[in-house]
Amino acid sequence: MADQRKNRALLIVNYDFYRSPNRLLDRPGAVKEADRLFKALSDCNYAVQLHYDLTAKEIQELYEKECDADHGDYFVSILSSHGEEGVIFDCEGQPVKLTQIFEALSLPRSHKLAGKPKIFFIQACRGEEIDPGVCLQTDSGEPQTDCFSHYLSIPENTAVMFACSPGYAAFINRWESMFLKALLELLEGENRQLELTSLMTWINWRVAFHFEAKGKHGGGKEMPCFVTNMVKKVYPFSSQRRLSSRQ
Repeated sequence: MADQRKNRALLIVNYDFYRSPNRLLDRPGAVKEADRLFKALSDCNYAVQLHYDLTAKEIQELYEKECDADHGDYFVSILSSHGEEGVIFDCEGQPVKLTQIFEALSLPRSHKLAGKPKIFFIQACRGEEIDPGVCLQTDSGEPQTDCFSHYLSIPENTAVMFACSPGYAAFINRWESMFLKALLELLEGENRQLELTSLMTWINWRVAFHFEAKGKHGGGKEMPCFVTNMVKKVYPFSSQRRLSSRQ
């Protein structure tokens, strides 16, 4: 029988920021989500690594190790932390550029991931604006952000899904986040069989139309978005091992 290597998943969850000079708020809800994400991905045939409260150096080293690992059909990574446009923050409050992470998985540094679909889900703010859930014109003074530098660094055959749009905040409470709650609903239900772009569009719909913030930012909305340079249809969480060569 041919050797079928397991897909690999890397989860990095920063929730305790006591070492941060800016004293970023702790994120207890991220811990509660992490256990469910670990189980859900394991049930989808992934060998899952889960790491809490890492420094920038430790985060970079983990992605560099993935370059030498034996991968199955897919590599999935979930990053959950504080952030702003183009960066997430490590447990000490230091910025980690997304470009550094993406470049670590790009050729020529990562031959073992060459041609394999790589999928990121990023639960982090991309600014401080609160989305009130109304339609805005493109020239209406939305936050001006530089989101293209890290888009251009995305490796081949990679999709990246963000919890929110550029310039806006992503919500999390003591139990869960809007974005990863929707991802978990998908992974734990029949919709996990969907092709990747349909899967991400479902998450967009679920968050945009069914969730809103409570408390201090009551009524606040969130609009996930994704970018992909995949060249084929992929089914990363399907119970059947399949990679389509058709567009």
